[in-house]
Amino acid sequence: MIIAGLETFYKMHVKSTIDGFEVLWNDQPILKHSSATPLIYVGYGEETIDMYRGNFDIRDYVIERTPLRYVEVEDNDGQITLSFKKSKEEETLLKFSLSMTDNELKLTTDFASDSINRFWLRVHADQNEKVYGCGEQLSHFNMRGKNFPLWTSEPGVGRNKNTYVTWQADVKDKAGGDYYHTNFPQPTYVSSEKYYCHIETTAYADFDFRNPTFHELHVWDVPAEIIFEGAPTFLELVEKITARFGRQPELPEWTYNGIWLGIQGGTEVVEKKIDKAIESGVKIGGVWCQDWQGKRITSFGKRLMWNWRWNPEEYPNLDTKIHEWKEKGIRFLGYINPYVAVEGDLFQHANEKGYLAKTVEGDTYLVDFGEFYCGVVDFTNPVAAGWYRSVIKENMIDFGIDGWMADFGEYLPTDVVLHNGVDAKIMHNAWPTMWAKVNYEAVEEAGKLGEVVYFMRAGYTGIQKYCTLLWGGDQSVDWTLDDGLASVIPAALSSGMVGCGLHHSDIGGYTSLHGNKRSKELLMRWAEMGAFTPVMRTHEGNRPYDCFQYDDDQESLDHLAKMTNIYVTLAPYTKSLVKENAEKGIPVQRPLFMHYEQDEASYHIQYEYLYGQDVLVAPVHQEGQTEWEVYLPEDVWVHLWSGEVYTGGTVSVDAPLGCPPVFYRKSSEWKSLFEQVSTIK
Repeated sequence: MIIAGLETFYKMHVKSTIDGFEVLWNDQPILKHSSATPLIYVGYGEETIDMYRGNFDIRDYVIERTPLRYVEVEDNDGQITLSFKKSKEEETLLKFSLSMTDNELKLTTDFASDSINRFWLRVHADQNEKVYGCGEQLSHFNMRGKNFPLWTSEPGVGRNKNTYVTWQADVKDKAGGDYYHTNFPQPTYVSSEKYYCHIETTAYADFDFRNPTFHELHVWDVPAEIIFEGAPTFLELVEKITARFGRQPELPEWTYNGIWLGIQGGTEVVEKKIDKAIESGVKIGGVWCQDWQGKRITSFGKRLMWNWRWNPEEYPNLDTKIHEWKEKGIRFLGYINPYVAVEGDLFQHANEKGYLAKTVEGDTYLVDFGEFYCGVVDFTNPVAAGWYRSVIKENMIDFGIDGWMADFGEYLPTDVVLHNGVDAKIMHNAWPTMWAKVNYEAVEEAGKLGEVVYFMRAGYTGIQKYCTLLWGGDQSVDWTLDDGLASVIPAALSSGMVGCGLHHSDIGGYTSLHGNKRSKELLMRWAEMGAFTPVMRTHEGNRPYDCFQYDDDQESLDHLAKMTNIYVTLAPYTKSLVKENAEKGIPVQRPLFMHYEQDEASYHIQYEYLYGQDVLVAPVHQEGQTEWEVYLPEDVWVHLWSGEVYTGGTVSVDAPLGCPPVFYRKSSEWKSLFEQVSTIK
């Protein structure tokens, strides 16, 4: 029996086999079930989850894992039901309804036995297949050969268990990261076969791509839906992905005025730094002052006072200065997160009103953020979410703040009790999207969408619609591949594959611990990459006095001036890319294969990117380099600085500070703009 469809190129169809079925996309199997090779395994497990300052120790004890070898297929006038059992004689343990169009297959759960809390799906794979996505991944763009636990958390320091910095972070702070740790996971992967798979769940998951013949997708729950959708090209595929999850709005026009300078220390310090930068020719779009509401000093370094009101002692006259700077074309950006410090009046108000999450004993749950404690605003309580929107509108937008870092979102403890009664283990991954929605709706209610921008590091399914700008999180201030400058590139590419196409990073990195201190060269190389991203923004770091800052000497200021002039000159091109992202979901920073699908080598490149279709950027991400090797897909490319023409392959170019390896397509309609950029000194 043919269950549905015809064998048509670039179409999804299902066909029966002797004791099962196959789902084919582009005439290649993606799902195969038989009694010998079952599609689904189910079982029962007991987990332990411990959190220490956003870092999670997660362990699972699988008590039972059973293959569902028998499937019963019912076709009632095109309504197809799949009932899975251990054997023909036993009762149904899992039942799905199946729906399909030419390009999409959807399995919707109709029934699941109460005895199941572990679920494994095996997706057919080819050993040459590549896979991308799973949210924002910083160590591996192509995820083949690795497994990826999907749980929003602190990414950890170092992110490589073989490095000394990571070892120190583990021993001293329980904070050493691994290759899969990310603020923004998502149970969605994109195959080089031009389909994507999404599992609709917020439970802990682990996508395992190590087997040469199948991908095993493991979830600590029975998912509500499993979706496969394909397209003839990657451009069309990301358009379909963002049609499902939502698309980021365009950035405000003022974004393109220049860099957002990360400055702390009060009104007078900000004023002096603005003047100094302008005198050196730096183009400034905004000043980002994360300590606008006050600061505290801990052993980690400079931290913030989490009470979301203007602090006039720290920033005297800010209520008037903010408007003076705006008249000069410089916007003011601040900071907020979804927690309130116990010392503040916002905590007292929220605690009295019952807006904070509880312990199992019914007390207010307090989270240790490293030498201070905070309450968790319970976004599952509509009244609490509405109150927090009013905090954003009244204390930030009405005050004149035009942007902010909407930090955190990944810290929800798994033993907290929430207003909606749902287990926090299920709500944990959902939390970043709920936090993003609070920000989005606050801006929308204020009538400021398209004028105000906020940037986030935490994410999960659905963040695409509600996050106006992603940032890569807290990189170390070093040259390491897993946690330094280089890690930002796969982060942008992977998040772009699942629909967050506006990405940027802290220029110079953030985390200065265990001997890491930012060098002048690192800061300058990071600024060079930042000039070819949607937003340029600096960060002083967690220990500013341990790190070289952009205005520590004139050479660095002059270099930054050149990079900001490049960024501003490129603005018409960048705006066109941002518009395309808003309308179609096509990311601003793109993998090479997105436009060169026939180029096999391009599928393995993770430290270069296309900036739109017409510009190729290969950032220098290693110390002490003045020449850089670049892979160019077959096309006619012009080296931005020398004007030399290349037609593809691996080339070596001069890359002194101030001249990052950048190429543009000779046939581009933007050629005259790129030629203008090449003359900037």
